[in-house]
Amino acid sequence: MFEPRVAVASLSGESDAEWALTAEPYVGCAFLGGLALDAPTRAAARALADRERTEFLPDSPIRFLDRQLSSLADVDLTPAFNVRSVDPAATAEAAAVCADHGAILEVNAHCRQPEMCDADAGETLLRDEERLREQVAAASDAGATVSAKVRAEVPGVDLPRLSRALVDSGADALHIDAMDSEPIVTEVVSAAPEAFVIANNGVRDRRSAHEYLEYGADAVSVGRPSDDPAVLKRVQAAVDGWFDAEATEPADPGVTPDA
Repeated sequence: MFEPRVAVASLSGESDAEWALTAEPYVGCAFLGGLALDAPTRAAARALADRERTEFLPDSPIRFLDRQLSSLADVDLTPAFNVRSVDPAATAEAAAVCADHGAILEVNAHCRQPEMCDADAGETLLRDEERLREQVAAASDAGATVSAKVRAEVPGVDLPRLSRALVDSGADALHIDAMDSEPIVTEVVSAAPEAFVIANNGVRDRRSAHEYLEYGADAVSVGRPSDDPAVLKRVQAAVDGWFDAEATEPADPGVTPDA
């Protein structure tokens, strides 16, 4: 899906095209956003901004998304946009723009801020499989490559089973905030082996990156220190080293190669 298999993950109201350009030397993908698309999520974003959290609140979210992706057209990374919405039609509209730019549309089922959850967006979607699947399907039907940003340790949510359902609904990637449950990555990979699994939370160095890769992740993403080149350089070296070692691992001498 992208190389190197390191991403930077959206920090609401901070992760824009300029931020992606700073990370570009070290990563294969940048998840811009999160961007509130419809009236309920925009009202929630305004409430978050009122208590001094950073939020993107452009006059037109879709035009903003288009301009941001246009500014990355000649950059050597895969752009992605994390969006928050209650209305699948708004998600589909954003997904169509992402498809035009060859970008990933990421459905946010991750934000746990009370204002966003009260709007029935973000993490509340994890507890409402039907609505989350509808969001994913709407984005997929619009032609975009689709990621679902999800979170472990949500009471009542069987994340591996939900991951299987999301892939069946059109998700190409699963972006997992593992919280303090890193082995959940293995369970998700087993439940949805065809998905590109991106592991997130605490990725800072060789040890943390390799832990997720050992659990079966296809890539890792860096969150809060995503604007720190020293951290990104360490993680890139660790991930590249991991996959280089896999590629050069000697074949099992007991296995006869195909003719």
